Amino acid sequence: MLRMKRAVLAGAFALLGLQAAAADLAVDLELILAIDVSSSVDRFEGALQREGYIRAFADPRIAQAIRNGQHGRIAVTYFEWSRAGLEYRITPWRVIASADDAAAYARELDNAPITSSVGTSISSMITLGASLFATNGFDALRRVIDISGDGPNSNGRLVTAARNEAIAAGVTINAVAINDREITWFSLPDLDRYYEECVIGGPGAFVVAADGFTSFADAILRKLILEIADASPPAVVIQAQFTQPPRTLKYGPSCDAGERMLRMDQQGYPPGTPFNLR
Repeated sequence: MLRMKRAVLAGAFALLGLQAAAADLAVDLELILAIDVSSSVDRFEGALQREGYIRAFADPRIAQAIRNGQHGRIAVTYFEWSRAGLEYRITPWRVIASADDAAAYARELDNAPITSSVGTSISSMITLGASLFATNGFDALRRVIDISGDGPNSNGRLVTAARNEAIAAGVTINAVAINDREITWFSLPDLDRYYEECVIGGPGAFVVAADGFTSFADAILRKLILEIADASPPAVVIQAQFTQPPRTLKYGPSCDAGERMLRMDQQGYPPGTPFNLR
């Protein structure tokens, strides 16, 4: 009988040990960085985007914002994406809890090759990103997918379908919109508004606008500090609207401007040909 009790107790303690070992690590933020490398982003522009994140993680303000959190650490992973099914994982999940961790992450990004492909599927990246949180080994109250890009969704399913599913799963989608003033079938002059109406969502969601690729680094640093600190965006940042929009929608509710722009290009219409954005 005594041996049996000891065996039962040993089994119970072993089970508790396994449960403790399997417990997810508590962090303040689980962050997926998702960067557009579609054909509208040339090699130089792709390098500028990567450099923006490298500079941001090397900035001491990022490490300070992380240390100020309840747990003093975040988990982050970095993707580059283009059309549906082409999402390249540049780094696995990494824990950043200090300036040394952040600097090491910046070096890891700096040493990784930059990818490039054709097509723009924001929806596919959101769907993939939302599926990664459940099994990543971390536990945070905030789970964020951070989209950066220079064009609307034009490949895969509608971006609103992916967005709504992610929001229902408790994920927030933020964005950096790279506004491109060049008239093409693959860009919008007010991409930040498209992102506001069609892409971002969830608690505290916001868009930061970058005026072209040259100002991307400043926009990234500002956005990352806001996300890590869970701060309220300032007036220059466009916040998501969860109730009645304050103005007439330009791209919503259909949010298929990118898909229709692609069809116009395939049919041979010159860039700038007027068409109904909604």
